[in-house]
Amino acid sequence: MSGQFEQYAFPPLETATPEGLLAIGGDLSSGRLLAAYRQGIFPWYSTGQPILWWSPDPRTVLYPEQLRVKRSLRSSLRKQGFRITTDRAFGAVIQSCAAPRSGESEGGTWITAHMMDAYTQLNRDGYAHSLEVWQDECLVGGLYGVAIGRVFFGESMFSRARDASKVGLVGLVRILTDKKFEVIDCQLPSDHLFSLGAQSIPRTDFIAHLRLALDAVDTPGLWDIEFEGLQLS
Repeated sequence: MSGQFEQYAFPPLETATPEGLLAIGGDLSSGRLLAAYRQGIFPWYSTGQPILWWSPDPRTVLYPEQLRVKRSLRSSLRKQGFRITTDRAFGAVIQSCAAPRSGESEGGTWITAHMMDAYTQLNRDGYAHSLEVWQDECLVGGLYGVAIGRVFFGESMFSRARDASKVGLVGLVRILTDKKFEVIDCQLPSDHLFSLGAQSIPRTDFIAHLRLALDAVDTPGLWDIEFEGLQLS
């Protein structure tokens, strides 16, 4: 690393635990977060814990060209009248992602108030972005993450209507394809992501791909995108 990120040092990735825990402590300043993402590291911790930094092996990724859309989702895309925007309601999206899910108790989220503040600042800096899914002017789904170079580091998504989070991911892939992004970092595995075409790859492969994709010049700034309907081939 060079320049503005030299001050944010992390241990070598191969020193992470088998679960992927790499470091404890530090802060969530924009500089440290961007330095972490550039090295394949992300924060993940719960209320009452110190900041925990992770780099799991294997790593779950989604290559935009490998997105898989099942017939039922194609039907939702055609019939449900979803509208997609970006960076119109970042605060509402991250708060919705932080809200307890079914089966969780109040306070069980890993998206703490401190995390919300940090990523809201990254949004102001032009690196963190939200995608909103609307239906009849109601926010029914969305996601947020961090864009650096040609990589989108996905953080969280939410859904209040059938297929809304999946529609959000399909919309994100359309946007990232137009912007010539190479990979979506999904961080951790889930059946939901695998059903949409995500895969787990060795961390060494992820880091090698990351270094190439980050060679692209950063163009931070808010994304002002809106569209209705998603045409799939």
